[in-house]
Amino acid sequence: VQLVESGGGLVQAGGSLRLSCAASGSTFSIRTMGWYRQPPGKQRELVATITSRSGSTNYADSGKGRFPISRDNAKNTMALQMNSLKPEDTAVYYCNARGVAAGTDLDFWGQGTQVTVSS
Repeated sequence: VQLVESGGGLVQAGGSLRLSCAASGSTFSIRTMGWYRQPPGKQRELVATITSRSGSTNYADSGKGRFPISRDNAKNTMALQMNSLKPEDTAVYYCNARGVAAGTDLDFWGQGTQVTVSS
């Protein structure tokens, strides 16, 4: 599975950005997709995840209520609508896909897209 993110950039505090992730390859194996971020000098952390079948979502406190996650299974895409952005949201945002194939756990990552929020 290959994941390609898009939509990052520079935005002022209070603004919005929409991140997109396009999956290709053996997408039938994907069970959950999600967004993670790595702020400067910090470890990578969860932002939100969404399951393939039911569309169940899970949010970290940082994004709850501000960053709705969505997925289009027909197009194999996932999006993160980032609203009311804060300077502390500045990070590299990564798309993630997890699943199982032939009894093997799968874990794929995109290359990341930079989001910078200015104060």
